[in-house]
Amino acid sequence: MGRHGWNSGARRWRLTALLGVGVAALALIVTLVNTLPGGGADTAGTTRDGDKVHGTPATPPGATGPSVGWGFTHTQYSADEGSAAATERVEDRLSQDAGMPQDQAVMGWGADNPEPVKGRYDFGALDRRVDFMRRSGGTPVITLCCSPDWMKGGRAGVDNTDWSQAALETAPTPDHYQDYADLAATVARRYPDVRHFVVWNEFKGFWNNAKGRWDYEGYTELYNLVYKALKAVDKNIMVGGPYLVMDSFDPRQTENASATLKGAWGVMDQRVVDAFDYWNTHKAGADFVVVDGSSYTNDDDMLPDEFAATEKLTYVSEWVRRQTHDLPLWWAEYYVEPADGQDRRDGWTEDHRVAVQATGMIALVRGGADSGFYWNPEDEKGGDCAGCLWSTTDSGNGGQALPMYDLVSRFGKAFPPGTRYETVSVARDDLPGVRVLASDRTVLVVNTLDRAISAQVDGKRFGMKPYEVKWLTR
Repeated sequence: MGRHGWNSGARRWRLTALLGVGVAALALIVTLVNTLPGGGADTAGTTRDGDKVHGTPATPPGATGPSVGWGFTHTQYSADEGSAAATERVEDRLSQDAGMPQDQAVMGWGADNPEPVKGRYDFGALDRRVDFMRRSGGTPVITLCCSPDWMKGGRAGVDNTDWSQAALETAPTPDHYQDYADLAATVARRYPDVRHFVVWNEFKGFWNNAKGRWDYEGYTELYNLVYKALKAVDKNIMVGGPYLVMDSFDPRQTENASATLKGAWGVMDQRVVDAFDYWNTHKAGADFVVVDGSSYTNDDDMLPDEFAATEKLTYVSEWVRRQTHDLPLWWAEYYVEPADGQDRRDGWTEDHRVAVQATGMIALVRGGADSGFYWNPEDEKGGDCAGCLWSTTDSGNGGQALPMYDLVSRFGKAFPPGTRYETVSVARDDLPGVRVLASDRTVLVVNTLDRAISAQVDGKRFGMKPYEVKWLTR
């Protein structure tokens, strides 16, 4: 910290002589600081007109519905950056596959601090992601998480953003809930073609240590302010929450375990149930409901196995639909493969991974979900990328579609919101190892066994490789 300009040990006569000048100078400094944007914090590269419409918005549909279908979430590295040839390859492929819904956080996961100083905005990175969604024809979705540092006890200023996980996952303090709602409204005005907003992410920062439970009162207060702010911008904007992680335990656990919500896959965490119930009862409104979670328990157990564990996704989806009186259900994230200590999921072959993922998506649909977002489109650098949608765009030959892309894109096209699902015949001997989802035009068949089989589905007999995913046309 610098000196204040005078020495407290100086002679009295010097202090007296300078007192008048010092008071005047101090008053001038205070005036200047208070009139500088952000009270003197660094605002380089920011602008005051954050709500100015960016670029050329895609024309929104005449009537915006609450459901968007099956797509993916942009993470730290995505196809908006890299080799021009690679990024264009991804854009073209997405455009050919009807775009796919695409979700982007407003801060983090590839987006910079949008408001490093109150009233001063930096949407450069978010602009780039929105431009990519527009060029690739995707339905854009913005998740309103996370928050600028000055809203959560940190320092304002362009260079003062703390990107540590602990800081990023800190929620705004209650006295800044309205500031966050104002930021949400600014984002909505900037991107008028974004018609769907999710409020916050996984209750990050809303754990109450003293009570040993979620601060669902605080989250719901924030949610309601954001909901009202977005509806004030345009009543046709679609808003949803609470984006809770639907955690479950080993079925033998009793501490914090639900007394009623359980199955062979495990038992629900009652603290999550309580948080959901509070939001559902006290929310100002919602156009859709959003949850997140995995088929496996908090201990990474897949019960009774990785395929049967996906029944949890059906069970939870059905429960959420009942609680919300059939609001359209989104899964913001859904996981079927446990991660290691570095959050990597690369222990399975790609065929195995795709088969379990397909089974999980079938389970979500059976529970009533009509929209969902796959996490992890690409890695930072080239090489193997377990479960990625496309190869890394850091080189000219990057951006190549990978097996998971084929599953997610085809699933989205075959089973859009509003699909009428049908029951198809499956040979009795095939029932234990085959999962099926069918509409009047398409049948998705998954071999859940690590061996080749001869399956008979919908009156057709065909061979299937181990863990094969097959698409039939009706």
